[in-house]
Amino acid sequence: MLFFTQCFGAVLDLIHLRFQHYKAKRVFSAAGQLVCVVNPTHSLKYAPTLCAAVQTSTEQGILPPCHHHDAVHDPQLVPCMCPLFSCPWEGHLEVVVSHLRQTHHINILQGAEIVFLATDMHLPAPTDWIIMHSCLGHQFLLVLRKQEKYEGHPQFFATMMLIGTPTQADNFTYRLELNRNQRRLKWEATPRSVLECVDSVISDGDCLVLNTSLAQLFSDNGSLAIGIAITTSKVHNSEAEI
Repeated sequence: MLFFTQCFGAVLDLIHLRFQHYKAKRVFSAAGQLVCVVNPTHSLKYAPTLCAAVQTSTEQGILPPCHHHDAVHDPQLVPCMCPLFSCPWEGHLEVVVSHLRQTHHINILQGAEIVFLATDMHLPAPTDWIIMHSCLGHQFLLVLRKQEKYEGHPQFFATMMLIGTPTQADNFTYRLELNRNQRRLKWEATPRSVLECVDSVISDGDCLVLNTSLAQLFSDNGSLAIGIAITTSKVHNSEAEI
C-alpha cells in the first residue's frame, strides 16, 4: 500500500507539472519560447537549524550578509554559487556549472529566449526558484526568491547572474518580462557576476522586485511565468564593429 501511495503521488505530481507546462506553452507559444517549470525549494541558508545570529536577522527581516569572499583564500578558487545552500565547496570558475548540476541538481535550459515558470508562489518565505540558462556560449544563473525584506511584507526578487567574471558580464544584457491580462512589466539590466554574490544583489535591490499584490496580478493559479531574453550589450557590439 505504501508503494502504491508513493507511485500514485508521483503520477499526480507529473500530471500537475504537465498541466503547468501546457498552460505556459499555450501562453508563450506565439513567441516560440521554451518553457521550464521550476518547483520551489526552501533555502537551507535560512533554515531554523542555523546559528542564532542568522535566526535573529531573518526574524527581523534583514537579509544575512554574504560571507562568500571571506572564505576564499586562493584567488584562483571561488566558493559555491548556489544561493540555496551554505555549501563549503570551492573550485575554479570553469567547474562551477558541473558542481551546480551534479551536487545541487540545478536544471539547465538551452535557448536565447525561455520562459521561467515558477510554481507555488503562495508558499511562505524564504523560498527560492532557480535554474541555469545556457545562451550565447555562456551559462547564466536565474534566481527568483521570496524573502521578507521587511517583517510581515514578503517580496519577490528576480535576478540573472553570469557564471563568469564581472568583465564578461558587462558584455550582456538580460530582460525579464511578465505579461498577463493586458498588463506587461519589463526589467532590463546588465547581469551581475556570480562572484558578486546573489544575497548582495538582492540586498541592494538591483533586480526585479515585486511586492505580493503585484506578483498576484501576473500570477495564474499560484504560478508566475517570467519571459527571459539575453542579448549581447550595445557597447560590446559597437566595439566589435570598430
